[in-house]
Amino acid sequence: MPRASTTADVFNAIAEPKRREIIEVLSRRGALAVGALVVSLGVPQPAVSKHLGVLRKVGVVSVTKQGQQRLYQLEAKELKAVYDWAKKFERHWSHQLDRIKDRAERAAKVRRDATG
Repeated sequence: MPRASTTADVFNAIAEPKRREIIEVLSRRGALAVGALVVSLGVPQPAVSKHLGVLRKVGVVSVTKQGQQRLYQLEAKELKAVYDWAKKFERHWSHQLDRIKDRAERAAKVRRDATG
C-alpha cells in the first residue's frame, strides 16, 4: 500500500518530528520569519521552508507579508482534528495516572509507617 502524501491531511503533515517542532515554536513565540525558525531549530533554511510549505498546504500555518519579510503563524484551530482524535484515548492515560498515583501514595504511607 502506498504511503499517503504529507499534504493529504494534518495527521500526515505532523507525522514529521521537525514539523511538530515548528508548530511548538510558533505556538510559544507567535509569528516568525523563516530566519528565526532556522536559528531556533538549527535546521538549514531550505529544510525549514519545505516543512513550512507542507504545514501551509494543510492549513496549520499561514503566512503574511510584512515589508520584505514573510511571517509564519500557527493556525491552531487546524489541529483540532488531532486533538479530538487523541482525546478519545484520554481515559487510558487517566486510568494509568490514577494507578501510578495510588501506588505512590501506598508507598509513601508504608515509608511513613516504617519510620513513624
